[in-house]
Amino acid sequence: MPAESVHARTGSNNRAAKRKLGTSLPLPMRMADFARRGFNLNRPEPRLLLETHARSFLIGFNLAARHWRDRHDVLAEVPVAERGFAYEGAGMYAALRDLTTADRAGALRGLLDGPGANYVHLIHVGAGWPLTPVRLPLRRIPRTPLLRWLALDGEGFGATYFGGLAAARRRCAARPAAGHPRGRWIATLAGVGRALWFVECADVPAIAAVIAEQPAAARPHLWSGIGLAAGYAGAASDDELARLLTAAAGYLDHLRQGVTFAAGARIRAGAAPEHTERACRRLLGVDAGTAAGWTDIAAEGLTEALDLDAYLEWRDRLRRRFTER
Repeated sequence: MPAESVHARTGSNNRAAKRKLGTSLPLPMRMADFARRGFNLNRPEPRLLLETHARSFLIGFNLAARHWRDRHDVLAEVPVAERGFAYEGAGMYAALRDLTTADRAGALRGLLDGPGANYVHLIHVGAGWPLTPVRLPLRRIPRTPLLRWLALDGEGFGATYFGGLAAARRRCAARPAAGHPRGRWIATLAGVGRALWFVECADVPAIAAVIAEQPAAARPHLWSGIGLAAGYAGAASDDELARLLTAAAGYLDHLRQGVTFAAGARIRAGAAPEHTERACRRLLGVDAGTAAGWTDIAAEGLTEALDLDAYLEWRDRLRRRFTER
């Protein structure tokens, strides 16, 4: 795309983002209420945990907005188990801050420095949330090798979290025509799947039913997102994790690839909580530390690559590990 057309496009996006940023602070906690969102309300205990995660995201956004100069100090006060979600919210704020200043603020780069390096996965996911409402061009996100493409996961998650099942179905149906790049669609669908874990409140049969309704080409990538959510966010008992293995039959390599991503993000932040360890042992047959190591091995030779194909290859390598096993 010619430089002048990029500037013309991002100029209007900047104005839209400034209006959005100026009217949405602080983000209200009611945005995490599943009843308001129209989500599955039939599972009280999982709902409590998943709503807590959603509130932590909003808290992280608001803390970053109010205390930007001391962002890492205030985010450090969020409980360890919820801090990743808070950094995800801070990542969304940082992306909007960069957009409204034409990148002069260097907000995302600043958030990724210091303690933020431990939450690099979540920050990039959070940076993808504005991609949908203000059409933030992905090229505006810092060119962090490989992990920058997690922003597409955030785009899919944000669209589905706010748009519900109707938005998920639209994303799944929007498969690129033959001859057009499919990578962005694939990476975004993982975020759609991750959001379905919240929309259906970790109800495995309900999730499986929704995925079964989607085009065949979309289903594997949705299950990848389910695996990431089950491993990172939790809210599933041992019996429900066992049901996942049955429900995802035919897509187990994608489900397991998502779980390894969850393990990698949790271990990078310092330690895996109990639910991540359970998910790894039940779905992968190993502890979270071993699973996180697999993500590093699969990324060898790709860590400095900037293109989307490298990110997709990283995922493919992890899936091949499970296929070969």
